[in-house]
Amino acid sequence: MTLDALDERIIRVLMADGRASYGAIGQKVSLSAPAVKRRVDRLRARGVVTGFTVRVEPAEIGWSTEAYVELFCNPRTTGAQIARRVQTYPEVVEAFMVTGDADAMLHVFAGSMQHFERVLTEISAEPFVARTRSVLVLSPLLRRVQAPRTDVDAP
Repeated sequence: MTLDALDERIIRVLMADGRASYGAIGQKVSLSAPAVKRRVDRLRARGVVTGFTVRVEPAEIGWSTEAYVELFCNPRTTGAQIARRVQTYPEVVEAFMVTGDADAMLHVFAGSMQHFERVLTEISAEPFVARTRSVLVLSPLLRRVQAPRTDVDAP
């Protein structure tokens, strides 16, 4: 499915502020509020926009330990098997199938090093996990939530 330049601009505005009114979005993309609403409704109906959410600073709600965990899985483990199990851990905020030596990568938040260690021990004990390798985040340098630009000259 292709998006036109206006759809892409609307998406960027929504990603920056999911609570922006149709009128405010319209001012930024030079459309009327009703026209923005029609486009957002169409983007939702087509599955491009899947919902609206709030972004939270993890450390401010007690999740001060952040890590990326590589999973090295037993042969014939599927992505669906991994997804089914890791979604049961609230500490796992993202999970990806990846290229390279590892089979999957998990993005994990925990309240402390002890909490992270407990979660890592539980994940490591999953029957499909052969081993893990973790990288702890010292400090985030950039967290981008903007849609990637498809045209570098786009506003």
